[in-house]
Amino acid sequence: MTADHSPSTPDQIASMTDRAREVIQLNIEALQALERTIDASVARACDVILSRPGYVVVTGMGKSGHIGGKIAATLASTGTNAFFVHPAEMSHGDLGMLREDCTLLAISASGESRELRDPLIFCQRNNIPVIGMTQRGSSFLARMSAVPLIMPQVAEACPNGLAPTTSTLMTLALGDALAMVLMDRRQFTATDFGLHHPGGSLGMSLQSVREWMGDNHAPPASVALDADFTEVVSAITAGRKGAVAVLNADGTLAGIITDGDVRRAFSNDISAITAADIMSRNPKIVSPDQRMSDVVDLLSANKIATLFVVENDRPVAIVHIAELMQAGYVS
Repeated sequence: MTADHSPSTPDQIASMTDRAREVIQLNIEALQALERTIDASVARACDVILSRPGYVVVTGMGKSGHIGGKIAATLASTGTNAFFVHPAEMSHGDLGMLREDCTLLAISASGESRELRDPLIFCQRNNIPVIGMTQRGSSFLARMSAVPLIMPQVAEACPNGLAPTTSTLMTLALGDALAMVLMDRRQFTATDFGLHHPGGSLGMSLQSVREWMGDNHAPPASVALDADFTEVVSAITAGRKGAVAVLNADGTLAGIITDGDVRRAFSNDISAITAADIMSRNPKIVSPDQRMSDVVDLLSANKIATLFVVENDRPVAIVHIAELMQAGYVS
C-alpha cells in the first residue's frame, strides 16, 4: 500500500468530511443504545464498591486497558480509591495487589480476553467480588462477575469492524457513570475534589484562601482612623500592595485606602486630611475558608485590584490581582 501525499481534491474533502460525521453519528447512536440499557446493575456495582474498604483495582487488555486506566484515574480523583493493573502483570506476581478487601473492575468487550482468566479465577478463589464490563452476557467475564455490566453490541465505526471505537466509547461512558454515581453516594464535594487536584488552575481555584495564605503570610499594612496623610502614604508604600487597611480602635476593619484614593486626595488640602476622610468604607472582603475562585470572581466582578481577607472582623491578609496572575490563579 502506497500513500498519496498530494492535496485532497474537493470530492475527497467532501467524502472525508461525510465519513467523519458518520463516525460521530455512530458514536452517538452507541451512547444512546448504552443509555437505554442502563439498569439497576450500576447501583448494585456501586453498593459492592461502597461495601468494600479496599481499593478498586481496574484491569483490561489492549484498548480496554487504556480506557481502564482513565476510569481508574477518574475514580481516584472523585473519592473512590482506585488504580490500574495490567492483567498480564497480574499473572506474573501482581496478583498480590488484589487484597481480600479489594474489588476488581475488569473490562473486556468480548469478555473472553485470556489475560483476564488468571485474575478472575484468583478473585473467585479468594472471595474478591468482580464487576465486569463487557458486551457479552454469556462470556467468561460476565459469568465470573458478582455484578456484570453488560453493554449493547453495536457496530464499530471501523470499516473493517476490528478497531475498537464505539465499544471503547461506551466503556468510557459507563466508567464515568459509575464514578459519578459513587461520587454522589460519597457526597464528595468540590472542596474534596480540590484536595485531590492541588496542581494546575483547577486545583488552585478550589484551594481555600487559608491554604493560599499559608503559615507565614504577612498581615496587611494598616493605619488608624486618625492617621495623617503622610502616614497613609508611608503605609501603602511599605505594604507594596497598593492599598492599606484602616482600622478602628479595637483593630477591626473600618475601610480601605488605595493608590487611587491617595491620588484623588491631592485635589484637596491634604494638610488636615486623615485616613477616615479618604477611605472607602465597606471594602470587599473574603474569609479564610472561602475558595480562591471566590476571590478571583470578586475581584473580576467589581473591577478592583485588592481585597482583604478578614477573620473575626480583623484583616489578616490582603490579596492583589497582580500576585494572583503571577502565581497562576488568574489566566
